Amino acid sequence: MLLEKIETLLQEVGSLTAKNADEVEQLRLKYLSKKGEINALMADFRNVAADQKKNIGIKINELKQAATDKINSLRECLTQVETQTDDLDLTRTAYPIPLGARHPLTIVKNEIIDIFQRMGFVLADGPEIDDDKHVFTMLNFAADHPARDMQDTFFIEQSNPDDVTKNILLRSHTSGDQSHFMETHKPPFRILCPGRVYRNEAISARAHCFFHQVEGLYVDKNVSFTDLKQVLLTFAREMFGPETKIRLRPSYFPFTEPSAEMDISCHICGGEGCGFCKHTGWVEILGCGMVDPNVLEACGINSNEYTGYAFGMGVERITNLKYRVSDLRMFSENDTRFLNEFVSAH
Repeated sequence: MLLEKIETLLQEVGSLTAKNADEVEQLRLKYLSKKGEINALMADFRNVAADQKKNIGIKINELKQAATDKINSLRECLTQVETQTDDLDLTRTAYPIPLGARHPLTIVKNEIIDIFQRMGFVLADGPEIDDDKHVFTMLNFAADHPARDMQDTFFIEQSNPDDVTKNILLRSHTSGDQSHFMETHKPPFRILCPGRVYRNEAISARAHCFFHQVEGLYVDKNVSFTDLKQVLLTFAREMFGPETKIRLRPSYFPFTEPSAEMDISCHICGGEGCGFCKHTGWVEILGCGMVDPNVLEACGINSNEYTGYAFGMGVERITNLKYRVSDLRMFSENDTRFLNEFVSAH
């Protein structure tokens, strides 16, 4: 019976815990004082048979030593915690937390968005995984257009060889966002579609398999090419400086007619000619044009009543021009030495 009490007390002592010095003292009084539980065992010890006293005496001594060691250990732990707490100055100013910075592409994208939002454009987005219908067909791409080839576009699923509109792919431009929007909204509207796009290209200093675009669309009654030119001139001067000039060169895009590519006067040499602009004084930055009537009709908009313009630019291209970054791969390598150059940019 006495041995069972000793074993029970040993288990209790082994699991003792204390949160402060007062609790440690209460434990000492409970187990080690004159009126404590270990001392109370001595009353029962007197009634033990002579041949068992030696073994039970040893057990009682082990219990007393275990209780003493445990309580001393708890006292030392609390002393160490109090010492560490004393070293903490709660009135001291907090250590500065190192902050990250926006990626250069994010800085430029936000700047582009801000400029066009001040001109009344609102943001619209669409899926990065889209179907051929919205990415190509509704935008007036011919069935045999090179963009539909495997070597130019990342196809995810080609379920029906006889119906290319059901092919699933990674969008190759954000123009698909515009077709989604036109399909579900009635004019007038003025939207901006930023996002990541994908093309099956070899990665090099001048090309990448993914990059970022910002495309704009304005559809209303009596929209003219003059409106487009004025918006793009305003953008160029806001982005590159008030002395910036623009020129529009005839071009071709399936979804606009007439189409043009826009150049800006080289902001490095001021249009005088340098290595950056290949001594022409001009640098290409975007494509644009009036929305083709076929695109409007495919999206359920009456082309006899409404006209519109569209434009699109690569964010990497604008960032290259603004910060003179020579290698596109640097934007996606996560090299902190490169990214730290833009900490003060915003």
